[in-house]
Amino acid sequence: MSQQYANFKVRDVFGMPDIPEKVLAKGYADSSNPFIPQTHADYVFRKEFLRECLAFLKDPSGDAYYVTGPTGSGKTSGITEITGRLNWPVQQITANGRLEFTDLVGHHALISPKPGETPVMQFMYGPLAIAMREGHVLLINEVDLVDPAELSGLNDILEGRPLVIAQNGGEIIKPHPMFRVIVTGNSTGSGDPSGLYQGVMMQNLAAMDRYRFSVVPYMAEQDERGVLERVVPRLPDNIRNGMVRIANEIRKLFMGENGDDGQISITMSTRTLVRWAKLTLQFRGAPNAIEYALQQSLLIRASSEEKEAVIRIAKDVFGEQWR
Repeated sequence: MSQQYANFKVRDVFGMPDIPEKVLAKGYADSSNPFIPQTHADYVFRKEFLRECLAFLKDPSGDAYYVTGPTGSGKTSGITEITGRLNWPVQQITANGRLEFTDLVGHHALISPKPGETPVMQFMYGPLAIAMREGHVLLINEVDLVDPAELSGLNDILEGRPLVIAQNGGEIIKPHPMFRVIVTGNSTGSGDPSGLYQGVMMQNLAAMDRYRFSVVPYMAEQDERGVLERVVPRLPDNIRNGMVRIANEIRKLFMGENGDDGQISITMSTRTLVRWAKLTLQFRGAPNAIEYALQQSLLIRASSEEKEAVIRIAKDVFGEQWR
């Protein structure tokens, strides 16, 4: 193996003691690249998603990787925590309805070589061009917000063809062997029949045929309790467990798991749950610190009906502690 690459023991790097020691994941030896995502020591990996993501990174076989799941389930964080531990640089961009393929490739701009000097016209490479040239991961978040005609511009790239930058004199960038394309979205490219996610577009069938898919649901209750135990160990067990129960009840309302469409437009991600727990500990001297922290973490941006529904759930779960 080239000195620029390295093999990592999965059981050690990702905290999976039940995985055999011989199982390795390929990455980079150099940990100083500024595009390597930051990692968090208390992050909890889900074994199935870790297996699928590592398999793609090892051998994409001409595919791109589409990670789907509900809002705040940990799609992007899962990817960046994995690539960060492998020292794999990531070119990350969040999509929107106005994103064009040229935004990924690059554009000309007036750049001053030094402050105060006369600007000169220079081509600024976009995240796709950099990732292809340097062997980074191109990560496009909220990809289902993109116009399908623009996203189809990636088709030739996913076929292994070089990127030809016509606006830069026909420059040709051949794909680096470590170049990967990963996208995240709340849908699977087939639109959003639930109506939960505004702006989601139905994507081109031929484009979607070039992706392999993984689903990242919300974390299991046991795993989230473990997360809170590590992040806020000073918070009593019954408070942490109650918070996890409430988070799951909110998600059921958001997802419409009772058979109806989503009854509320807000949900509680693991990120929001952790924020709620931390603020509860921080404001422990305030009257009803649990509710006070919940307001700051989630409810201020909810409608009055949604606030009432969530508070009713919290009162039922916490009982006398909700005061």
